[in-house]
Amino acid sequence: MAMTQATVLGTGAWGTTFAQVLADSGMNVRLWGRNRQTNTLINEGENSTYLPGIELSPALHATDNLGEALQGSDLVAVAIPVAAVRDTLTRARDLLPSNAAIVSLAKGLELGSHKTVHDMITEATGFASNRVAVLSGPNLSREIAEHHPTATVIACEDADLAAQIAEACHTSYFRPYVSTDVIGCEIAGATKNVIAVAIGAAEGFGLGINSRSTLITRGLAEMTRLGTRLGADPGTFAGLSGVGDLVATCSSRLSRNYSFGVRIGQGMSCEEALAVSPGVVEGARAARPILELAHSLGVDMPITEGVVRVVHEGASVREMGEMLLSRPIKMDGWKIELI
Repeated sequence: MAMTQATVLGTGAWGTTFAQVLADSGMNVRLWGRNRQTNTLINEGENSTYLPGIELSPALHATDNLGEALQGSDLVAVAIPVAAVRDTLTRARDLLPSNAAIVSLAKGLELGSHKTVHDMITEATGFASNRVAVLSGPNLSREIAEHHPTATVIACEDADLAAQIAEACHTSYFRPYVSTDVIGCEIAGATKNVIAVAIGAAEGFGLGINSRSTLITRGLAEMTRLGTRLGADPGTFAGLSGVGDLVATCSSRLSRNYSFGVRIGQGMSCEEALAVSPGVVEGARAARPILELAHSLGVDMPITEGVVRVVHEGASVREMGEMLLSRPIKMDGWKIELI
C-alpha cells in the first residue's frame, strides 16, 4: 500500500527540506517542532530562520502538538539533533501509529552508550528493528531545497520497506537508492561529520587541496575500519552514504561541521565557533563517543582522535597535524598493515 501521510520531527533546515521533498512526491506532510515561531513561518510558506528565500508547499503543516503531528502517519522522519532523539521518541511511543515506518535523518552516536540512532529509536519506541530505516548521502539541505539534483540511500533491514520509503521521497530532483546495510550507513553518516571538522580546520589553517584529499581518503579508511568491525559491508563506504556524503560534507561551507572546523582553523575557540554556528554541529558532539567506541573495539581512528584532542582537550590544529604526520609507515588501504 502506498504511503500518503508523513510526519517530520524537526523543523530545522534538513527537516524542512525533507518535508518539502515528501510534499513534492505527493504526500501530505506535518512537521513537529517546539519553536512556535518557526512553525508559524512554515505555515505561512517560508522557514526564513533556516531556509530563507525557499517557498514551501501549502501541503506542509507545522505544529508543536506531537499527537496531532503523528496522527495517521504512514511514515515518520526523525530530523532532530541526536541528543534529543531518545527523549522525543520516548514521548512519541504511545502516539505512533502501529503500522508506521520510521526513517532516521539524524547522524551520530549517543553519548555514554555509544548506541546508533537506529538503536535509540527502536529502544524508545518498541518498534521492530526492520520497521526503522536510516537515510544517508550527500544531502546538503540548501541545495536540495533549491532542487539541485542529488541522490541518497535508504537503508533498512527489510529491503521491501526501504524501497517503499524510497518511492515516498522520490522526486525529479531527489533520487533514492536502497540498501540493507543499516550499520554501515549509520557509521558512515556519523563519522563523516567528524572528518569534516578536521578538513575544515585544515582549510581554515591555510592548507590546500593535497591536505584536503589526504584527509578525505584517510578519513574514509578509518570510517571503513570502524564500520566493518561492527559488521558493515565495506562496499557501503564506497557508495553514496560513504565517500559520497564525505566529499559533500568536507567540501562546502553549507556544511555546519566543515564551517565549524574552518573557524577553529582560523583561530576561534571551540566555544566561539559553536556559538556562531547556525545549527547543531554533530561532528563536534559525536567525535568523543565514536573514538570511545573505536577504542573499545581496538579500531585505530587517528583523525577522529585528532578532532577529539582539538575540540575537547585544547590541542591546536598544528598539533593535530603533527600527530597525524608522525604516525608509523603502513601500507595504503583501509586495513592496518604496518611495514
